Amino acid sequence: MDELKYLEEQQVNPKLLSEVEAFRKEYPVPEEVRNRVAKPPVPYYGREILEMAIAALLEGENVLLSGPKATGKNILAENLAWIFGRPSYNMSFNVNTDSSSLIGTDTFIDNEVRLRRGPVYQCAENGGFGIFDEINMAKNDAVSVLHATLDYRRLIDVPGYDRIELHPATRFIGTMNYGYAGTRELNEALVSRFLVIDMPELEEETLMRILRSSFPDAKEEGLRSFAGLFLDLQLKASNSEISTKPLDLRGLIGALKTVRCGLKPRLAVTMGITNKSFDMFEKEIVGDIVMTRIPEDWTAEKIF
Repeated sequence: MDELKYLEEQQVNPKLLSEVEAFRKEYPVPEEVRNRVAKPPVPYYGREILEMAIAALLEGENVLLSGPKATGKNILAENLAWIFGRPSYNMSFNVNTDSSSLIGTDTFIDNEVRLRRGPVYQCAENGGFGIFDEINMAKNDAVSVLHATLDYRRLIDVPGYDRIELHPATRFIGTMNYGYAGTRELNEALVSRFLVIDMPELEEETLMRILRSSFPDAKEEGLRSFAGLFLDLQLKASNSEISTKPLDLRGLIGALKTVRCGLKPRLAVTMGITNKSFDMFEKEIVGDIVMTRIPEDWTAEKIF
């Protein structure tokens, strides 16, 4: 199966892969939500992390991915939905996310009041994988929904409507990042409903795999320079010498895309990395790091 081929290349436990195949056969995706089964833009590399997550999901558990920025939490969540062949429902938490945003709200259709179903309701009905992004930003009203949704009874009571029974293939994956403005500690009752995976920082080998898979036509030397830049920034951020704003893998990949179009690498990195910091002192530090990795005279032909 193509979706599992890259897992075989990473030597993920064959028993887990065979159980994933059985899971996919047992729970076919309804035609009306097939468009929600989306291939992620970047594969996730990390055998142990994949094995932990796959084993937990196979056993009906929900998974919480915890770790600093740029450790691939969302990429892993999207990959897991794709590996299991499930429709995915992304819910990003903020100060305005409440119970009606998740379960649904009353609306007037054909002269009667009906429930307009929210993403948690749809996910529960269709056997989807619900991704709770930045779950530690959830306010109390939303947390009360999460307690019911993630409970072992797999039932959600909607006031004024019937109970929602979770489809047997439904799973939920939370992501959280400490240190962001607006985040807070998760209470014990919520954490107990997850198996928690602490996401490690990216290593050079993993980063190079991601870049090679995204840019198979790029030159090895050029990719190593970009990977080295990211790892230098990661080290500075972990030592609290800079913030995590310039530590942006999406920005790095975006910069490489513009280089592929013909833009000079230094200009591309300025857009994708340097300008993510709005503090002038920090921008100078990032600029110095960029200078050591991406020379001013490099052209696109140096990378592609």
